[in-house]
Amino acid sequence: MRRCSLIATIVELVRAVIEPVIQEPYELVDIEYGKMGGDYVLSVFVDKPEGITVNDTADLTDIISPLLDSIKPDPFPDQYFLEVTSPGLERPLKTKEAVVAAVGSYIHVSLYKALDKNKVFEGTLLGFEDDVLLMEYMDKTRRKEVEIPYSLVSKARLAVKF
Repeated sequence: MRRCSLIATIVELVRAVIEPVIQEPYELVDIEYGKMGGDYVLSVFVDKPEGITVNDTADLTDIISPLLDSIKPDPFPDQYFLEVTSPGLERPLKTKEAVVAAVGSYIHVSLYKALDKNKVFEGTLLGFEDDVLLMEYMDKTRRKEVEIPYSLVSKARLAVKF
């Protein structure tokens, strides 16, 4: 099995096992598995409306870790570290629901193919209707608007405006 499909399979399996136990007020935002330095790390990104505390991550680690240990056969080819963490200020927008919730926010969007000669847009998300993002962004010194079909979005996340 190729490495990237193995990682995708691990992430899907982990999601299926832990998603049912991550309950309100918590939200499972994302799961990543990969090599950091010389170690493999399974990162579980969680959030809640008032933000995640260190105690929240410790409590969730105590819930998630035994669940991962119970998966048979063990899907992890190597030893790994479990990291339960906040998605941070630049939270990924992985679902349409997350994009809807981000309307009015400053976001960063990467595209599969260029639109108006750009593959990356950063600006304010004005709306999301009929699977189209409406964004306002700066092109040098001019404000512009662009409509981006959701099917072209490879990655989207909240962004910090400087």
